[in-house]
Amino acid sequence: MRIVLSRKGFDTGSGGTASPIIKGRPVSLPIPTHRRSTTTYAHLGLGEIVERVTRGKIARDHLCHEDPMFTGGQCLFGQCGAAQSHLRNMGVGIGDVFLFFGLFADEHSGERHHRIFGYLRVEDMISPSTGEIGELDRPHPHTLGEWNENNTIYRGAGAVASKDHETLRLTQPGGPLRHWIVPGWLRAAGLSFHGKPERWLADNRLEVVARGQEFVADIGNDAPARDWLDRTLETIRL
Repeated sequence: MRIVLSRKGFDTGSGGTASPIIKGRPVSLPIPTHRRSTTTYAHLGLGEIVERVTRGKIARDHLCHEDPMFTGGQCLFGQCGAAQSHLRNMGVGIGDVFLFFGLFADEHSGERHHRIFGYLRVEDMISPSTGEIGELDRPHPHTLGEWNENNTIYRGAGAVASKDHETLRLTQPGGPLRHWIVPGWLRAAGLSFHGKPERWLADNRLEVVARGQEFVADIGNDAPARDWLDRTLETIRL
């Protein structure tokens, strides 16, 4: 079994700022786009929020890349190109779990930090060029326009967190941003793109790479890792 830590939503490069936490609820803002989308922030009920957090730089009627998409109790997530090749090479598939994380600003202090905000347990993998995705309330961006030949949509049960639970926070208290507190089993399991020993710090801390979208841990049947994952999914669903 594999766990994929998947970086998504606003950051300083895409969107220009962190996603907000509003009344204790993390709100992951999908990144802005000019193509392969028919969905605006207003369509998702995020128009006022995106204009506020970007100070008007991104308008409510701007197109966004809604991916992952959470709808009807399921999650659909698209990937292609080098990132999809990495997932394929790592053997990611049915039964594996994506944990989506992003950059958020603390509601009271404004402190930027990484936190997990949602998940997808893969039940199906679809190539939009050859497979049917079924009816959706709105088009998934990876079904629109031209994509790489390995364009893939992962689909399955999923949910987003309705509260900023402390256990879903990754960045260590007080920062720096890329210093995470991670479960003890992760060092032994390993995490793709984090092979350098110097990244694994004392006290179960990890210096996460600055770039990259999908980080994969192959946990196999490791009981502590599976228990941690079950607790994490339960917390997201609370």
